[in-house]
Amino acid sequence: MTAIRPDEALAQAYDGITAVVAERDDADLLRPTRCRGWVVADLLFHVLCDAQRALVTLASPVDGPADADDVSYWRGFPPGDDDSARHAWWVRRSAAAFERPGGIVRLWADTAPAAVRAAAAADPAGHVTTQGHVLRVPDFLATLTTEAVVHHLDLTPDLPGAPPPGPLAVRVAVTTMDGLLSDEAVRPTGWDDQEFLLKATGRVPLTDRDRLELGESAGWFPLLG
Repeated sequence: MTAIRPDEALAQAYDGITAVVAERDDADLLRPTRCRGWVVADLLFHVLCDAQRALVTLASPVDGPADADDVSYWRGFPPGDDDSARHAWWVRRSAAAFERPGGIVRLWADTAPAAVRAAAAADPAGHVTTQGHVLRVPDFLATLTTEAVVHHLDLTPDLPGAPPPGPLAVRVAVTTMDGLLSDEAVRPTGWDDQEFLLKATGRVPLTDRDRLELGESAGWFPLLG
């Protein structure tokens, strides 16, 4: 398999989100998403915060060694914890502070490309610190890509004609989910990548057939929230 440049995957992930929200009117930006309680503008603000965090993190390198990688990083964020609920409420209030939802799109359009340029310029052998962890730069970029891909899928269910996330970015997200699954588990053969991502993150529930194929590994789901 051809190696994926982490900055290229992140660029594809962020470009994909831009393609979803660009040219959308305020009514579309107020449509519901797969994230409970969040409209499109709210969710875009959440991803915008990730892009802003990327700019700060990549400009603040630290010494290694890493204490987490692109998979183990996610184990510190169990689905549905109290911190997630507080963050969800903060995002809703912060997004509502914009005069119009389109203001979030404009800020995203300025910030996301800057984060991608910073990712391309970062030392791939370097380390950064974020969310209480030290990660290698490529692993940090993979965490951003995985989150962007999942939220791309969250943005689109009520947006007709929205494009899917790009294949390089999806491959990174799927690799993350594979890593979070138990070593003995194999995802059901009938799942395509999108179904895997939606079920691995609890967006779509497992069916009885899924549970039969997964066996004991079904208890690991959702792999992240």
